[in-house]
Amino acid sequence: MLKAGAAFKVGEKVVYPAHGVGIIESLQVRNVSGTQKKFYMLRIVDSEMTIMIPTENVQTVGLRRIIGKDMVSKVYRILREKKVEVDQQTWNRRYREYTEKIKTGSVLEIAKVLRDLFVLKADKELSFGERKMLDTARNLLVKELAIARSFPEDKIMEELKTIFARH
Repeated sequence: MLKAGAAFKVGEKVVYPAHGVGIIESLQVRNVSGTQKKFYMLRIVDSEMTIMIPTENVQTVGLRRIIGKDMVSKVYRILREKKVEVDQQTWNRRYREYTEKIKTGSVLEIAKVLRDLFVLKADKELSFGERKMLDTARNLLVKELAIARSFPEDKIMEELKTIFARH
């Protein structure tokens, strides 16, 4: 998490939970109910979406920096785990659990969701919601790993295919 006072810079790439990687386009001051408030203007990569985030709410919403090299290796370790207990509960209960994990914005939680869904997919047909969840988790992870490792996204996708071909 961002330490108090450690501000983001204009042009910096950051992660906004459940939406993925964005770029801080500007810092703006707006008058809200008679009070001056500072906002980060965040443009989500590969989308037309721009989000205004009050600088004072950065920690509350979970806005964070792109992961470092140490975290990249932890993500790959999670993805390569073979002995995974896939919850045998109903698909909608699993779906809710996975949604909560993705909402945290934690790259490690997103990696677990992706891995678990790939393991489940090897056993049985995924529900429509689970297939969409798999795509969401994969897209969020691929974008961040590509930036963290300075690799093209298609190279990251190939690595994931190789990892999951062994599951």
